[in-house]
Amino acid sequence: MKYGAMNFPIKPVLDELKKISELGFDYFELTMDPPCAHHATVLEVENEIILALERYSMQVVCHLPTFVYTADLTPGIRQASLKEVVDSLETAARIGAKKAVLHPSFISGLGPFVIQTAKGYAFESLCAIIKKADHLGMELCFENMYPQYLSFFDPSHFAQVFTEFANLKMTLDTGHANIDDPGKKRLYEFIQRFPDRIGHVHVSDNSGKGDDHFKVGKGNINFKKFIKLLKQAGYDDTITLEIFSQDTEDLVNSRDKIKSWVK
Repeated sequence: MKYGAMNFPIKPVLDELKKISELGFDYFELTMDPPCAHHATVLEVENEIILALERYSMQVVCHLPTFVYTADLTPGIRQASLKEVVDSLETAARIGAKKAVLHPSFISGLGPFVIQTAKGYAFESLCAIIKKADHLGMELCFENMYPQYLSFFDPSHFAQVFTEFANLKMTLDTGHANIDDPGKKRLYEFIQRFPDRIGHVHVSDNSGKGDDHFKVGKGNINFKKFIKLLKQAGYDDTITLEIFSQDTEDLVNSRDKIKSWVK
């Protein structure tokens, strides 16, 4: 396995990259959101990022913009959001990323009242993003969300897109899978149904009520079982620790726990 951590996009990318390197991670997951990690801002320091990655002997995974609306009912908002994602993909390729994480489209505004129309727009946007990623030679990893998103939170929601897009992988997010899942089965079902489609993993803990990004062990996710199933599925790739704590020890300790269970 390779272990990575994510930048906080209100801080300069180069500072975050240096910090994550010093904490002993194998790679840097660059979440491409403003104000400090928008694709245009990243391009301003493109060469410095490439040199820093070489200096620290780190790879980079890019997380495409989170706060965009590629299924919005307003054409201008939808098109602008899609452009932000496509431009971010191009920037990710320029700094050497071979893998990109994509959130499903958030169904917002009046979308829930015309859910099929909104889902149709979401699918159109997804097709365009997949086409661009394929053109760039980028592995696109589509992330599972949680029920508030109204789509792509249950394993059954991924069956169609995996059938239609042979190259599409998924980012399996432990925290998202645990939210509003009283039976505590959803996370494990993703592994059992799609063992060959998992291309990336996000690890964080929660109590099942919200996306808390707790350190491993603070919530109620059974990570030992998760790791056991992940290894049985043959997964041996990138795991990003999404532990949003002011104390970096929480991040490092979470990584070390996961490492010990993997071994």
